[in-house]
Amino acid sequence: MAFVRVGTLKEPHRLPPDIHIYTSTRLPWVVLSPDTPAVKEFYKLGEYWPAASLARREALLASLPR
Repeated sequence: MAFVRVGTLKEPHRLPPDIHIYTSTRLPWVVLSPDTPAVKEFYKLGEYWPAASLARREALLASLPR
């Protein structure tokens, strides 16, 4: 599992963000789309992630050695 910073990709426009995080520290000239959820810090996964994504995450975590 990995989080990818879309801005580092060659064609970032192909993967628009699902959510904006840590917006409390964004610079005033950064304009966020009103169509994309935004939170001041991080968020509770269950509030924003689809059920299928949460299930895949749980399966992955369960498969890791403890």
